Amino acid sequence: MSSAAIALPAAPPAKSPKKKAKKASGPTLSSLILKAVSGSSARGGVSLAALKKALKAGGYDVVKNKGRIGVAIKRLVKKKTLVRAKGSFKLNKKKTLNWMLLHFLLLFLSVFKRLKYRLEIKSF
Repeated sequence: MSSAAIALPAAPPAKSPKKKAKKASGPTLSSLILKAVSGSSARGGVSLAALKKALKAGGYDVVKNKGRIGVAIKRLVKKKTLVRAKGSFKLNKKKTLNWMLLHFLLLFLSVFKRLKYRLEIKSF
């Protein structure tokens, strides 16, 4: 008889462990855009070109992340944080007022809860 070698299926190669993506340190693009728009003194708002110049001056790579800037602006407009005004962008005053009021109320409630808790402790 001839010796016939039986080929066993080869074991799959060991998978390398997946590397977790590092979270980007620093402010988000949306917050950079909001800072640039709120920092401008133009009454009519900030154009897209001026916004990109401000981001570039802040050290953001505008050419490489052109698509991300567009998506971030669209998202801010959809959330009604930014408002379109004749080819430029402005902060939505109504939305910012509501957010300021909400933050003030939350701050007031947290201070009130602390005071209430301290008064309960002293009464014992």
